[in-house]
Amino acid sequence: MGLTNPATEYRGADSGTTVTSVSPNWVTTRLDFLTNWARSNSLWPMPFGTACCAIEYMATAASRFDIARFGMERQSFSPRQADVLICAGRLPFKLAPVIRRIWDQMPQPKWSISMGACASTGGIFDNYSMVQGIDTIIPVDVYVPGCPPRPEGLIYGIRLLQKKIMGESIDNDMLREEHPVGPSGLFLPAERVDELSEPFGNSVSQTRST
Repeated sequence: MGLTNPATEYRGADSGTTVTSVSPNWVTTRLDFLTNWARSNSLWPMPFGTACCAIEYMATAASRFDIARFGMERQSFSPRQADVLICAGRLPFKLAPVIRRIWDQMPQPKWSISMGACASTGGIFDNYSMVQGIDTIIPVDVYVPGCPPRPEGLIYGIRLLQKKIMGESIDNDMLREEHPVGPSGLFLPAERVDELSEPFGNSVSQTRST
């Protein structure tokens, strides 16, 4: 009748199934869980509000929605004491070197949330003065869609970030390794971004920072 026995069907050497010799042990997995649990439930956000998304972020932090329920009541306005950069609003080229420098000053481990369509893609501002997505300036972990997104949307993005943090492992050496300037030039230093943003871009690259 076309039925097969999965226990005996792929016993050949050409089955393509491989078993790695390195597997996480009990101590490593428990340490991962405890570390990620502490990190995900004690996030210190660094708000970078530039437009109407910042108003929605303020509402999220206020009493009605209260992101303190998720361990984010400690608003950090110093990049050296923050681990989550929330870009709420559009990012002009004049502010591009500022957010890049803030990101560089934040200690590891750190994450970022792009809040709203303008921060994620430039939104309706597809012109010479606006960065078309902050992922050309800094790495982004979670994108929150909307114009502007409601507080529930930001809370959902925060929950997604917490879920992502819970899936990290201390065995991953590449997780915390930064590549500020790569061969592709995706993440540019603040000086280079500042050069490209004079006054609002240039004739070669008007809507991208790369």
